[in-house]
Formats: sequence, C-alpha cells, structure tokens
Amino acid sequence: MRTRTLGTHSVGAIGLGLMTFDETGTQPREQLLDTVRAALEAGVTLFDTADAYGPGDEKGADAQGENERLIASLLDELGVADQVVLATKGGHVRTDGGGWDTDSSADHLRSAVDASLQRLGVEQIALWQHHRPDTKVPYDEVIGTLQEIADSGKVAQVGLSNANPEQIRAAHAVLGDALVSVQNQFSPAFRSSAPEIDVCEELGLAFLPWSPLGGLGDAKELGAKHPAFADVARDRGVSAQQVALAWELAQSPCVIPIPGAKRPTSVLDSAAAANLELSADELARLDG
Repeated sequence: MRTRTLGTHSVGAIGLGLMTFDETGTQPREQLLDTVRAALEAGVTLFDTADAYGPGDEKGADAQGENERLIASLLDELGVADQVVLATKGGHVRTDGGGWDTDSSADHLRSAVDASLQRLGVEQIALWQHHRPDTKVPYDEVIGTLQEIADSGKVAQVGLSNANPEQIRAAHAVLGDALVSVQNQFSPAFRSSAPEIDVCEELGLAFLPWSPLGGLGDAKELGAKHPAFADVARDRGVSAQQVALAWELAQSPCVIPIPGAKRPTSVLDSAAAANLELSADELARLDG
C-alpha cells in the first residue's frame, strides 16, 4: 500500500476506524482477529479508537474505555502491537441513559490520558487526540492543557478532532510540531470540512476523515445515494466504497481516511482504494 505522513510516522494511506469494533454478540472475536490480520496484511497501519467508544448506548458510562481494552487485547493476542500506530482520543464521555457529553477540563483530560495508557497497555500513546470542543471550556484553555499533555512525555504526538480552521491555527501556533493531525467528518455526503483540509495541507498536518463513507452500510447503499460514484465504480470494475476513498485521497496528500470495518472483506475492499488512481475527468464528475 502507498503510505502517507502522520507526524513522525509513515502509515498506510488508508487507516482503520475502530468505533464499531464490538465483541458482544454480532462480532465473534475470531472475526475481529481476522479483520485485524487482514488489515495489516493489506498495509493498513493506522488504527483509530477513543476512550468514549464502546458497545451500545444501553451501557451508558460503563462503555467508557471498552473499545480501547478490546483493541489492545486483540493486538496482544496476535502479537502485532508493534506493527500498528494506535491512536486514541479523550474529552468525549459517555453518560448513563445512553447519552454523550464533553469534558475538556484540565483534570479530566490529564486523567483521560492516564486511563488510556493503562487500558492500551503502552508506555506512550502514539497519537492522542482531543475529541471534541467543549462549550464549557474556552478553546485557549484546552490548547494549554494539550501543551501540558504533549510536554508530559505520555503521548508521542497530539491531534485535534472536530476542530475548525481557527481552532487548528490557534493550536498549531502553541503546539508547533507536537500537533500532527486533525480528524473531522468528510465524505461524499459531507464535504464542508474542505477548508480544514486546506489548512492541514498548509500547516503540514495529516487530515483524518472520520465516517469517510458517510455512515452508509455498504458499497451498494453508497452507490445508490451517490450515483456519480456508482457510475465511476462500474466503469472501473471496483466498488463505490473504493471510489469514495480514492476521491478523498485525491483531495490532498495530507488526507488519510479511516473507514470502519468489522469483517476482513470490508477492510480489504477499503485498503484497495489506496492504489486506485482516479483521472482528472473522473474527479470532476465526483466533485460535481
């Protein structure tokens, strides 16, 4: 697989989003192990989780950290932890009753880093990202806490998520080279993060599109909603999913999509997009 730059790392141009990894019921552990194996064999090396990810809304606050524990145990069982750049996030929290909230207080973010270190079983987090702006905490204060976290040595690199251009520039002015990435929503259906991609390219940051397939269940569903992508996919003999990811990669050399996958076939289909070169005419059709 072609690679792209994420701070001091060179990673596969397609990553793996882990939010939907869930060992409860519908996803047998062997299936998840096979998915991780397939990802690595295809050259996928960036794995993205968060301390707020966990199964189902019904577990509420008890779901906090479960996804981190799960992926750490899978990597440990396979003996491949050293082959992965494992990213996580903090500042988004689960609440009882199935809700979600934010907590960007300095105390919470510091404790979130410590808790993620323990759950992931690492001495240093490869990439730790601030998950979401918090209306209760001024962003300048959050940036100051991120600087403290970066200086602590507990994280190798820092990223932002769901940040706008002004917030990215403000964080970069303080954090400098410690800030390496921005993770925002971007897909054929959600294109309003294009200005953030431009800022990332200007500042030398990686842009990690979350939900890069727009939350659609499969390639057929994506193609039905976005006919231009289905048309290009049919002409090229590939899936609409591959076309969508290749289109995102073509937006900028800084883009590293992180589609989710729960089965080996899904992750292999996504990974193949890294080597799909779209023509200028095809890109113009998809941009329309």
